[in-house]
Amino acid sequence: MPATLDKTVREIAVENPDSIRVFESLGIDYCCGGKTPLSEACSRANIDLSRVMELLDQSSRAPQANGEAEADWKNQSLRALITYIVQKHHAYVRQETPRIEMLLTKVVAKHGSAHPELLEINQLFSAIGQELSTHLLKEEQVLFPYVEALEDALLSGNPAPVPFFGTVKRPVAMMVAEHDDAGALFRRIRELSNGYTAPEGACPTFLAAYHGLEDFERDLHQHIHLENNILFPRAIEME
Repeated sequence: MPATLDKTVREIAVENPDSIRVFESLGIDYCCGGKTPLSEACSRANIDLSRVMELLDQSSRAPQANGEAEADWKNQSLRALITYIVQKHHAYVRQETPRIEMLLTKVVAKHGSAHPELLEINQLFSAIGQELSTHLLKEEQVLFPYVEALEDALLSGNPAPVPFFGTVKRPVAMMVAEHDDAGALFRRIRELSNGYTAPEGACPTFLAAYHGLEDFERDLHQHIHLENNILFPRAIEME
């Protein structure tokens, strides 16, 4: 236990990928705010530290309900990790963004007068969608190809490619800042929606919109974790 207490939330999530489920269920930030020590994160979230330690211990020993553990990406190739991020998380963003926007548009039109918070939620999610659309392209067209070329050069013993941006730290810093922006916008959405709790008697479209937002935020946390805590540090170290 003492060794774990000294670690940051990010370090725990990287070393024990199954801990992500625990952090998600408790609302502990392991992606954008992952550099916080576990004890401090629990204090901020007003969660009993001993209970969190117990849940983390269980997550490291017990098989998951579907029989599959979270992938351990810290020891796999960066090319494989990038492929996974693009095929799973980037594809998810592109698929779900227009669907949720459509649901929110309908909900605002029907319930906006009685629930004015819906208008701000709609505006915030629209801003997230626009920012992520550009963000994904910058990763796929600039940052990720360089990281893959860098890894290929290292494995083949060839000189590292010389990027036009000078060092990988520059686009990484930009991507991390944009992750922080998206995370802040989603925290506001969660606050406005009372933790994605629809009002009593809400229609199916209202419920679907809130469920979609909650699922989107959860996927974004996992997405940012893989990049901020694993891909980016390894790419910087490799360079």
